[in-house]
Amino acid sequence: MTRGTAMSSFKALQVSESEGGRFESKIVERATDDLPAGEVLIRVRYSSLNFKDALSASGNRGVTRSYPHTPGIDAAGVVASSSVAEFAEGDEVIVTGYDLGMNTAGGFGQYIRVPAAWVIKRPQGLSLRDAMILGTAGLTAALCVDKLEQAGLEPGDAPVLVTGATGGVGSIAVALLASLGYKVAAVTGKADQADFLTRLGATQIVERAALQAGVEKALLKEQWNGAVDTVGGDILFNVVKSLQRGASVACCGLTAGTHFQASVLPFILRGVNLLGVDSVEIPLVVKASMWDKLSLQWKLANLDELAHEINLEQLPEAIERILAGGQVGRVLVRLD
Repeated sequence: MTRGTAMSSFKALQVSESEGGRFESKIVERATDDLPAGEVLIRVRYSSLNFKDALSASGNRGVTRSYPHTPGIDAAGVVASSSVAEFAEGDEVIVTGYDLGMNTAGGFGQYIRVPAAWVIKRPQGLSLRDAMILGTAGLTAALCVDKLEQAGLEPGDAPVLVTGATGGVGSIAVALLASLGYKVAAVTGKADQADFLTRLGATQIVERAALQAGVEKALLKEQWNGAVDTVGGDILFNVVKSLQRGASVACCGLTAGTHFQASVLPFILRGVNLLGVDSVEIPLVVKASMWDKLSLQWKLANLDELAHEINLEQLPEAIERILAGGQVGRVLVRLD
C-alpha cells in the first residue's frame, strides 16, 4: 500500500442543503474511498478562495448541481498515488478549473482525486503556496493580459483600466500590468484601499461611482489604452465606451451582474474590441504555458502582499465575506 493512501479519512469543508433550503458549510471527516474516480489522488497542501467557490458554497446551481459537496476550484499538493506514468507519488502538482470544485469534490479538502488530464506539474519557479496565491485568479489575470497583448496592447501614456481592482483577479491584474511597465488605473468602491492598490503598482485610483455614470450615453470620453474587467454588468459597457480608438477590454467576471446595456456604436465608430476570457475549460497546454509564464518572465515579486492566509476552520467566515463584497486581495487556504 502506498504511503499516500494509508490515511483513509481526511478533513474537508462540506456544503449541504438544510431543510429550509439554506446552505450550510461545516468541516467533516471524509473517506478517500468516497472521492470520485480518477487516475491521480492528491494530498492537497493549499487551495484558494475564489468568488466562484463562494457561489458553489451558497447553493448556486449554475456552478454546482448536487449537494452535499466540497467546493474549491483550486488545489496544489503532492501526488499520493497515480495510475498513470506521467505522475508519480511525491510529485508536486497544481489543479485549477475544469470540473474541480464544481461537481467534483474540490480543493477545500485534504485530498482530491482527479483525471490526469487536469493535472500540471508545479513549475520550478513557483512554490505550491505561491501557486495558490495566484490560483485561478492569477491564471485568469494572466490570460487577460496575454489576450490584450495579442490584440495589440503595449505600454503607452494612457493607463490600462482594471475594474474590481481590490478583488482576486483585479489585484493580480494590477500587479502584473504594473510589473510589465503599464500605467494602471485601478477601479474600486473601497476608498480605504487606495494604499493597497498603490503598493501593487496602480498609478491612478478611480472611484467606482465615476465609472457607473453615463450609462445612457452612446460614447464616453476616450481614456483607456486597454482594460481588464473583472466585474461585468453595466460598468463593462461603460469601459467599452471609454476605450481609446482600436483598444480592447478583456472580460472575465460577473460580480456586478451578467447583463449590460450595449450598442454597436463604440465598435463601429472607434474600432474597439471586447475580448472574452475563460480560465476554466481551456486546454491543459494553454494552462501549463500560462503557469510557466507566471513562474518566469511574469513572476510577481510582491505575491505575499496580496495574500491573507486562513485554515479550513476559517473558511465559512471568509466565504460570507467574499459574498458581501468585503474580500481584498487573495485568500490562501492552508490544508494542514
